[in-house]
Amino acid sequence: MENPRPEKVAVVDEVREHLDSSSAAILTEYRGLKVKDLAGLRRSLREAGGEYKIYKNTLVRFAARDLGLADLEPMLVGPTAIAFVTGDAANVAKALRDFARTNPNLVVKGGVLGHRVLSAGDAGALADLPSREVLLARLAGALAAPMVQFAGLLQALPRNFAYGLQALIDQKGGLPEPVAEPEPVAEAAPDAATEPGDAAGGGAPAASDEPSGEEPTSTAPDQALSPNPEQAESESPTTESESPTTESE
Repeated sequence: MENPRPEKVAVVDEVREHLDSSSAAILTEYRGLKVKDLAGLRRSLREAGGEYKIYKNTLVRFAARDLGLADLEPMLVGPTAIAFVTGDAANVAKALRDFARTNPNLVVKGGVLGHRVLSAGDAGALADLPSREVLLARLAGALAAPMVQFAGLLQALPRNFAYGLQALIDQKGGLPEPVAEPEPVAEAAPDAATEPGDAAGGGAPAASDEPSGEEPTSTAPDQALSPNPEQAESESPTTESESPTTESE
């Protein structure tokens, strides 16, 4: 494009951005559709997660070349509108199919899924795929099935063991009767009149720590062994004046 006008450059940038950021894009021919019909189609596609845009084919070619999608150029002939998919491509394809049933003038030309160019048949086959929610539910069910089986196996093990144990008990004639344990022999209580010392083997009773009531006699060793010298002299039994022997005798 020689000396492009700024508005055309802006449109090319917009188309390139939409193609690059969308998960898919479906090209359609809208020849013969009325403005009212196009408004209804845009509304249904918006509810399905798509955005319906109409651009000049020459500007779309420049954007496709910049993204390496040259295989789209043969589809860019005649009045072309692009349904850019921001949600589930299957839902957008189903919305286009449902609209085309009542409006045959709408024709699917092809599309882009990721970075892969789709033919008209491949783009129409997207409508036959289950929705993203259904695919995720199926995937979750497939992943959960082994875990459910494993949990059921774990539950069956103790149940089967209980059944087998009961069958074995029934085959043996039931559980054996419990053996009665012998009653413990009561020990004879010691005679209350027997002294503790006699019961222990006839030994002497232990000495009581209680006082006997008599105070012990204590003698000071110094007073008993060494009397007062003055007292000893006054108490001496023999003196010269009291001598029993006289001269007359």
